[in-house]
Amino acid sequence: MSEDRLTLMRELVDTLNTAADSYYSGRGELMTDYEWDAMFDRLKKMEEETGTVLEDSPTINVSADRIAGNKEPHEFAALSLAKTKKLEDLVKWADHRKIWISWKLDGLTLVVTYDNGRLSKVVTRGDGHIGTNITHLADAIFGIRKTIKEKGHLVIRGEAVISYEDFEKFRIESGEDYANPRNLASGSLTLKDIDEVRRRNIHWIPFTLVHTEQNIVSWGERMNFLESLGFETVAHEEIIDPELSAVNEVIERFTKKVTDGENPYPVDGLVIVYDDTEYASGGSVTGHHATRAGYAFKWQDEAVESELDHIEWSCAASTITPVAVFRPVEIEGTTVKRASLCNISECERLHMGGAGTVIDVIKANKIIPKVIHVTKTEGAFEIPKHCPVCGAETVIRISENSGTKTLRCTNQSCPAKQLKKYTRFVSKPGMDIDGISEQTLSRFINEGWIHNYGDIYRLRNHLDEIAQLEGFGEKSAANLSASLEKSKTADDTKLLFALNIPLVGPDVAKRLLGAYSLEELVQKALSDEDPEMFSVIDGIGPEKSAAFVTWFRDPENLANYSDLLTEIEVRKTETAASGSRCANLTFVVTGDVHHYANRNALKAYIESEGGKVTGSVSKSTSFLINNDLESASSKNTKAKALGIEIISEDEFLRRFGPES
Repeated sequence: MSEDRLTLMRELVDTLNTAADSYYSGRGELMTDYEWDAMFDRLKKMEEETGTVLEDSPTINVSADRIAGNKEPHEFAALSLAKTKKLEDLVKWADHRKIWISWKLDGLTLVVTYDNGRLSKVVTRGDGHIGTNITHLADAIFGIRKTIKEKGHLVIRGEAVISYEDFEKFRIESGEDYANPRNLASGSLTLKDIDEVRRRNIHWIPFTLVHTEQNIVSWGERMNFLESLGFETVAHEEIIDPELSAVNEVIERFTKKVTDGENPYPVDGLVIVYDDTEYASGGSVTGHHATRAGYAFKWQDEAVESELDHIEWSCAASTITPVAVFRPVEIEGTTVKRASLCNISECERLHMGGAGTVIDVIKANKIIPKVIHVTKTEGAFEIPKHCPVCGAETVIRISENSGTKTLRCTNQSCPAKQLKKYTRFVSKPGMDIDGISEQTLSRFINEGWIHNYGDIYRLRNHLDEIAQLEGFGEKSAANLSASLEKSKTADDTKLLFALNIPLVGPDVAKRLLGAYSLEELVQKALSDEDPEMFSVIDGIGPEKSAAFVTWFRDPENLANYSDLLTEIEVRKTETAASGSRCANLTFVVTGDVHHYANRNALKAYIESEGGKVTGSVSKSTSFLINNDLESASSKNTKAKALGIEIISEDEFLRRFGPES
């Protein structure tokens, strides 16, 4: 082999390993998946042609995670799957045996172990042989159950993923820049603060039962077994006779769910596995692939050339994000003309220019438009010196962790930075304006239509413009108009919560309005009386009273409130209890609930029966409701110290539930 080819292979290996290390450590994306796959395939082809494989080549090694913590070997090696983009390869591999097809979820693989009915450990995949123990984060990852009814030794592999919706919400609220949900999930598991991890809404979805003491040799039955234990497994479909037409039909069905947006979680393909787990376990290991463990199918990305018209800068929270607007092109059956460029660093990596720059665009994983390559740069890439929303000066911030450059607005009062408060305003517990998501609010703010609460109702003056926005249309505009009209008559408690007054949540709002009307509350707040005047109300106290009074005495807040009242009508909330089964009792609810839809539903029932629900355990607490009676949580510990009875949801229903 020539020295030039060896040098090229060395460069490919180093580039791929550096990119994977950065990506899986949550530090940032150095190349797109499309570019990584193309470079990986090029390296693999060179290895096959030369018969040479470098010892650190990613074709024979799984990238180890860089999560800090105790390392430990896997009981069962978590090897990777061979992949293909050809249906014929899947059919050949199936070899007329019954198979299952499921999503190839795009996140971080976690191996979860149970012993004697209790969670014993959670370990990252790592390099497939050694991972990092992150059991301390289990409470922050949805889907990992603390206890199960199966008492034997159980080992389950699943994917820790973040939905597209939660990803966008976190990105907007935090102002942090991550390439996609997988990058955020990887970065989140490096954190030590469990509450911060929980805020990311990571869901763990089992995709295979690795080991059980039960005699279950069918993969499908193993998934049924997991579901009977309360796990929400990856979506899967059986193919009894895997001929080409049958496999193609199922893959097209899965693909349609991706393109139609029916699947909330990111996926980067599909996986086929044998139903016969004994046969599957008998295969050999080639490189870091187990030949019978499964086969991954990845969609062919359709790259289309277009020409940049301009770069639009979209402000959400603190971050101003570049968006490529280009000549409309057809990709995967839809018209695409916009794609986020993520941040300044990504634009520099691509060598993005100005109008006329020739670009290649794909729909990553069949969904998200993405610029993957600049063929020809025209003009200069210009970074705006002023915020597109408020006009204030901008600054470039460089992340200490990843070195990523992002553009920020310097104005703390910029409407885009108030996105979180507007989101609370339109939320269901607030004004309950259906059809306005956080992303929609961000779009309207960037259009310059929202500067205060009243402007949200004045969106009806922009219905024609809204109908012309990409992703909207006349029907969406009409639905928005109907939602605004419906919410114009608001309950006083919902309005008070919607105003984002510090320390005034739904419970505080109810207590204040139980003592005075909304008009009386505002009048008293504006008087010369002591700011702690409302502290005499049960459950309010000096701090909450002062927060309420201070908010209304702020001239800007009062002006915005008065302006809002010109757009809506306020009615008194009827809060009388309909029953008395919980009268004079105070409850604290913690942990998961099973009989009620959620904890808010249980709280609503208690209040309807004359009871009270608080957020923390104290001497005045009558009962702590927790389905995990033996939990070592702080609330259980405090309840036991104070001699407060801890009851399960079943016990609550037996003693205080509706009479049959």
